[in-house]
Amino acid sequence: MNEFQNVHVLPKTAYLSYLHTKIREKSASQQTFNTYSNQVIRQLLIHAAELLQFNDKGVITPIGDIYQGYDLKTGVCGVSVIRAGESMEPEYNNMFPGSPVGKILIQRDKVSKLPSYYYSHFPADIDKRSVFLFEPMLATGGSLIKAIETLLENNVSEQQIIVVNFLASPEGLDHVVTQFPNLKIVTSSIEEGMNEHAYMKPGIGDFGDRYFGTYSK
Repeated sequence: MNEFQNVHVLPKTAYLSYLHTKIREKSASQQTFNTYSNQVIRQLLIHAAELLQFNDKGVITPIGDIYQGYDLKTGVCGVSVIRAGESMEPEYNNMFPGSPVGKILIQRDKVSKLPSYYYSHFPADIDKRSVFLFEPMLATGGSLIKAIETLLENNVSEQQIIVVNFLASPEGLDHVVTQFPNLKIVTSSIEEGMNEHAYMKPGIGDFGDRYFGTYSK
């Protein structure tokens, strides 16, 4: 049961569970991991897109009739938390061709688990766009909070940000939504918790390492 306001969890279907089974298996190859992860990422982005604002728009069809549909109210910008967040860029580019992508580099100390900010780069008009913040793993929430703070420093409001997340821990979600109550988060799973190494349970391992093939077996 989802107890968090503004946290949107993908509906738990048999097919989504099938995708998670493929992805979470320890022996899954990089190709298997990426193929099935990309399908979940697509679902996450579609769900995130439903949270955007739209205006009415009519277009003329090839037979001369008018179709009354919708157009985006504002532009969209994807922002990847390097490196794992970059896994979401290909599907984003397919859905929003020509839309910009920003970058944030935050690294977490392996001993203290505390995040440090290193770098960011955004389009000049990011404050006028809806922002998809790509952060697949939300464990303690420290890195995500640093990323959100970086966007706020660039005049992006909480209401403009939609976090696109693969797995989240209850502790991390509580940490983030308490600090940023107007933020929206889309995830495919709220996990059971974290172990003593701050890995989520049952978890998926290090998403970035597995997706980009630098996972130590």
